Amino acid sequence: MPAAVPTMSVPKKRSITIRGHRTSVSIEDEFWACFREIACADEKSINLLATEIDASRDLSVNLASSIRLYVLSRFMNGTTKEPIHVRKS
Repeated sequence: MPAAVPTMSVPKKRSITIRGHRTSVSIEDEFWACFREIACADEKSINLLATEIDASRDLSVNLASSIRLYVLSRFMNGTTKEPIHVRKS
């Protein structure tokens, strides 16, 4: 029997500051929580981590998508612990 697909929240606007400029990204709660956990584990502010992702992204990819892909790559590469809210029972 295939695993059930978890219900994801709708994207919400999140305010961040990149290089001194306020901006917002629309990201689901689940990705935002993981992003915050990664920033905390790396001892970085959310704004600093977002700035680093922004500086390294392909400009054809929007910032929200870049953050999601960054979170996904960190978990796929095992460079961060799996957060409680996505652990398998």
